[in-house]
Amino acid sequence: MTLVEELEAAAEAAVSRRVVHQVVLPPDADPDTLPLYVDFTMARAAEEAHPDVAPAEAGAEVLGRRSLRLDHGREASFGTYFGAFPAGYWRRWTDVAEVRLSIRLSGAATVAVYKSNARGNPQRVRLIHSVDGVVDVDLTLASFGDGGWYWFDLYASDGAVTLEAAEWSVDGAHARKHGTASIAITTFNRPDYCVAQLHALGADDVLKDVVDRIYVVDQGTRLVQDQPDFAEAAARLGGRLSLVRQGNLGGSGGFSRGMAETLQAGESDYVLLLDDDVVSEPEGIARAVAFGDFARTPTIVGGHMFSMYEKSCLHTFGERVNRYTFWWGKIENTFDRHDFSLHPLRTTPWLHQRVDVDYNGWWMSLIPVEALRTVGLSLPVFIKWDDAEYSLRATDKGIPTVSLPGAAVWHVPWVDKDDAIDWQAYYHQRNRWLAAMLHSPYRGGGELPRASFVGDVKHLLQLQYSAVELRLRALEDLLRGPEHLHATIGSTLPEVRALRAQFPDAVVEKDPGAFPLTRRHRPSRRGRVPSAPAGRPVAVASALTGMAKQLRSVRPEALDVPEERVSTSAARWWRLSHLDSAVVTSADGTGASMYVRDPKKFRAYLVRSLRLHRQLRSQWAPLSRRYRQAMPSFTSVDEWRATFDTHGVDENE
Repeated sequence: MTLVEELEAAAEAAVSRRVVHQVVLPPDADPDTLPLYVDFTMARAAEEAHPDVAPAEAGAEVLGRRSLRLDHGREASFGTYFGAFPAGYWRRWTDVAEVRLSIRLSGAATVAVYKSNARGNPQRVRLIHSVDGVVDVDLTLASFGDGGWYWFDLYASDGAVTLEAAEWSVDGAHARKHGTASIAITTFNRPDYCVAQLHALGADDVLKDVVDRIYVVDQGTRLVQDQPDFAEAAARLGGRLSLVRQGNLGGSGGFSRGMAETLQAGESDYVLLLDDDVVSEPEGIARAVAFGDFARTPTIVGGHMFSMYEKSCLHTFGERVNRYTFWWGKIENTFDRHDFSLHPLRTTPWLHQRVDVDYNGWWMSLIPVEALRTVGLSLPVFIKWDDAEYSLRATDKGIPTVSLPGAAVWHVPWVDKDDAIDWQAYYHQRNRWLAAMLHSPYRGGGELPRASFVGDVKHLLQLQYSAVELRLRALEDLLRGPEHLHATIGSTLPEVRALRAQFPDAVVEKDPGAFPLTRRHRPSRRGRVPSAPAGRPVAVASALTGMAKQLRSVRPEALDVPEERVSTSAARWWRLSHLDSAVVTSADGTGASMYVRDPKKFRAYLVRSLRLHRQLRSQWAPLSRRYRQAMPSFTSVDEWRATFDTHGVDENE
């Protein structure tokens, strides 16, 4: 081969490579998110041994989205959530066999390249001294069958050094496509959050060639377009923004509208679902699209969720649905609310396993257009279970879901909310049962009927009669069959809110002095503060005595004067079931409600719950069959279009 031919071959190979993961740094060098991008804990260990040494961050300066300066003698690791390359996921879900790390530096430095296995054991694979300029390192993915990451550490070994850019690229020949996405944002009366997100999406150049269009489905009365800075945000997006107004059909209705609009436009290979109240990492969106392009088969690519308030805190690493109980939860051997500022990726072994999920929340989820055509749109359920059910349905069609590390958003956490007892209790209950009827492999729904009944009993023992009323109303609606789903999607919420408002436990008083001081009729036994039962025998005994108390009459004075004031964390069945009344703090801490025991309600709800659960258990097979047979229809574009037309908004209102 001649020199000219060699140069041409090298140029062709360079063109065929695709950057799938840029190393980025936080906008505005946000110190709260910095631990997700770059890790200085190696240097902190030295500081603890030598207190006279200056703090590690003092010798580092974030110069931009891709650039970092280190003073002489300083070091930084990019073995971080956003900095490291999730090799285990690329090994499992794509045909990519190797990845290239490219680093551009100004000034001499030492670069150490590491990999980990699924158990979190690190291994240095390359050590490169006195680098000044560009260094390329080709790395195999062969050993990452169960997980593991690649990353690099940077040492300013000979004067100051500037990392100008770093990226991970792969052979473009392995891609099924070079796709683009439309973004669908559903919003309801959060115009400030939504416009802030539009600003962020328009400001980052990485999305200019990735995103075709952004659909904002506005279902509220406080409109996005009326925000003072909306015009500026729209101008940044350069004509790619489309506003869609419709009645409030919840998240499932808003996201289904975004799906339908994406299909009709025919511009994009994917639709990316984003909540309206998230802060996005644009690089994560580009990574999700790239991963979708290289996946062996059409794949739903989800992003993780970090807390908007504790920005280095990861909500969950992966979720599954237990088909027997039909309840969602974290994957085994993972931990919720992981704080990367305290426990970095490099030193947290469980984060190095590959986690294969059942679904990803729709705070950020990239869905291939092929899936929309094959699987359909969302269930018409307003909110709750639409995201989990969609991935279960997609899996049945051979379309997996991957929660991809390095793709994430920041979201207002719900750990300080208890939506299982507010108006959302209706949707939790009905939609859980609906999803189980569509996907449970167990006769009679497995453990679900028993678990559901026990849930009612717990709420009754906790004096939460409004929640039980909504849960039972949900089961009654479920028995009406699949026809009620589209017919009631726009009308159920106001009915549920009006029904709940009739119950004292649903009335939240914001004034801390709204209730009188507590007074016990008799002191607690031996002066003990009630605590969770230790062991099953004690729990059974507590439940039986609590049940017996529910049948007794309530002391008249307890109707006005609460016996205790109980925090939301302590408001459990084993405590409230032994009281006549209590003031219970709301989960968000902004108010409190008066819970009062009602023997008549207890008896009536217990009988009604038992009857409904027996009825559903006996009718499980035929009712499940009806919902499964109707599913292709009520998730179809045509039926959703009819619902959109019914709940359209008069633009002149």
